[in-house]
Amino acid sequence: MNEIIFLVEEAPEGGYTARALGEAIFTEADTPDELRGAVRDAVRCHFEDAEQAPRVIRLHFVREEVFAA
Repeated sequence: MNEIIFLVEEAPEGGYTARALGEAIFTEADTPDELRGAVRDAVRCHFEDAEQAPRVIRLHFVREEVFAA
């Protein structure tokens, strides 16, 4: 695996959540910088064998906006 993609959203209670696409990995943090570290740690824990771990982690930030019609 060369790359793993995380869908990142702002959490309703504050901070950010990140969910991997295609893998059972989920983590959260208060800031984007903390989230990067949490994602790295989660990926290392999920892929115990370094040979199977992705070389690139992509964070896809999604922001939802709601407004009156």
